[in-house]
Amino acid sequence: MPNYIASWKKDRVWARRVPMIRRICFGMALLLAAWVAIRTRAAPQSAASQTTHKRAAVKCPVTLPNERTRPSEVMGAIDDADRARGTPAETLWKPALHAGLSPDGTIVFAPGGPGSIDPDGSLAMKFPWWREGGLRGKLKIHGKRLDAQAPPLRASIPEGYGNTGFQSTALIFPTEGCWEVTGEVGDKSLTFVTRVVRYREPK
Repeated sequence: MPNYIASWKKDRVWARRVPMIRRICFGMALLLAAWVAIRTRAAPQSAASQTTHKRAAVKCPVTLPNERTRPSEVMGAIDDADRARGTPAETLWKPALHAGLSPDGTIVFAPGGPGSIDPDGSLAMKFPWWREGGLRGKLKIHGKRLDAQAPPLRASIPEGYGNTGFQSTALIFPTEGCWEVTGEVGDKSLTFVTRVVRYREPK
């Protein structure tokens, strides 16, 4: 008799547990199905995003900085004896125009980062130039967007830097995109391509 009662009690407990176990299994199955659905939808979006970035990189043949030392830096390393001889820079280096480029060819405008955004949405970034090897004259800058229609590039070139050596500027890009920039001093010119990207704060 006691064994029968114990067995009967175990059956009642198990009978109460079975629906609970079924509900737990059903809930886990729903969670698994939802996770699979989310992963399935996210994968094509991620792939599409990566493809878009790759296409953007292919469409914009950015100019990367070279490792050559600027003539002014080399001249600065000449010792006192060489400088005392007064060797003109023109005899050591040909006149040339140089610009400071970003390491990966991309100018990024991000919240809290360098650069500024004008009220009309234009993107302004400081840009250094050097007139080397005896190159003299006023710097002129112009540019255009290569991957879409856009107003031309604007540039701010402040006075006070003389006719040779370093020249501070600000390049003003009307839009994001792939831009070709050309600087000119006399009959010397320098052209490079850069990608302009603006990161917006999430809403």
